Amino acid sequence: GPLAFFPQWKLKHYDVIVGVLSARHNHELRSVIRNTWFKHLKQHSALSQRVLVKFIIGAHGCAVPVEDREDPYSCKLLNISNPVLNQEIEAFSLPEDVPSVLSEDRVVSVNFRVLYPIVITSLGVFYESDGVGFQRNITVKLYQAEHEEALFSARFSPPSCGVQVNRLWYKPVEQFILPESFEGTIVWESQDLQGLVSRNLHKVMVNDGGGVFRVITAGEGSLPHELTEGVEGIAGGFIYTIQEGDALLKSLHTRPERFASHIKNLEKEDALLKEESSTYDDIVFVDVIDTYRNVPAKLLNFYRWTVESTSFDLLLKTDDDCYIDLEAVFNRIMQKKLDRPNIWWGNFRLNWAVDRTGKWQELEYPSPAYPAFACGSGYVISKDIVQWLASNSERLKTYQGEDVSMGIWMAAVGPKRYQDSLWLCEKTCESGMLSSPQYSPQELRELWRLKELCGDPCRCEER
Repeated sequence: GPLAFFPQWKLKHYDVIVGVLSARHNHELRSVIRNTWFKHLKQHSALSQRVLVKFIIGAHGCAVPVEDREDPYSCKLLNISNPVLNQEIEAFSLPEDVPSVLSEDRVVSVNFRVLYPIVITSLGVFYESDGVGFQRNITVKLYQAEHEEALFSARFSPPSCGVQVNRLWYKPVEQFILPESFEGTIVWESQDLQGLVSRNLHKVMVNDGGGVFRVITAGEGSLPHELTEGVEGIAGGFIYTIQEGDALLKSLHTRPERFASHIKNLEKEDALLKEESSTYDDIVFVDVIDTYRNVPAKLLNFYRWTVESTSFDLLLKTDDDCYIDLEAVFNRIMQKKLDRPNIWWGNFRLNWAVDRTGKWQELEYPSPAYPAFACGSGYVISKDIVQWLASNSERLKTYQGEDVSMGIWMAAVGPKRYQDSLWLCEKTCESGMLSSPQYSPQELRELWRLKELCGDPCRCEER
């Protein structure tokens, strides 16, 4: 091939490539790394030629200001417009042309997410009395996701059937403010032998008050079917009011200014990153919007870059807030003969429970526990695994975090796992540690200063 004529085109070979996941705005952490373990590496004549270190950064900042996002981990606009304020709102209603027929389902539930604080004042059930009054026994309960106990409930029976509004019967409930990002499930349960009057979500009119809550459906793949109690659908509704209306109006009113100033800041950030990259030549920009939810995609893009742009034996992945001892890593590779194919060397979490809410919310993986995955502070994989990930990067599904995504992907490959507790999972200091996570720039500087002083940052007289 043409390479035979131009040997200088051959890719430079490295024993280890170090990929450091970094957020766009973490200039200070990158600067500390360049002045601590990365600097030490460059000064180490034997190692410096054998290792390539790159920061992995999303090429695009999120164009939505943080306070206008649905949550701080994604780049989704909190799309509220013309909110219905200072009045009670019926969440669900049946269009007039939809007949209310009994289904066979005796338990029906719907999941929803609150995007701006609301208070639910009543729970309700669909029921056509046809002039003979309410003839059923039905309970309606509202649960917070992941909680066994109902937050509140209402029981409907012939002697106590509440108030009829349109085609629903409502009963008041104890009032709680459901905060932004509250995830709830409403469960309707027939206490007699008949099924419920229920409809699938598409046959029901949803009044979200201008966008203050959203129904989450299993059909969209955003919720595992296993998490749905009974049959997914709507067998009634709730009445709610929007809280903090003045603050919401003010926020919507000032949104255009926020967007304008945010875009200016993004342009500044782009310029700073460009300058940083040309100064240090140690950043790989991957074609991803830089948010927490996109970290697995950042990683896959980086793996593809390494395979296309370099030649190497092993890849070490870490984060920009981690202490890393590269010399110790190399010594261990030699000692344990870890420079061979099909290996994954890290500190593995086993049977780690899947979170359904919060920062680590996982709606894509239906099992209750993840496959084994290495802590994100540091792990090493062999080149063949990186190649497999790179060649399948377009098709691999990403999950909520890069560490658990890696575990799920690796479950398909079955590499030889080397368990090593010196890749620390928590922010602690242990003699001989290979990595330790979650440090501030100041703490990283201090750890490295103590290491330089005493050889061991954890056992230094000065500590």
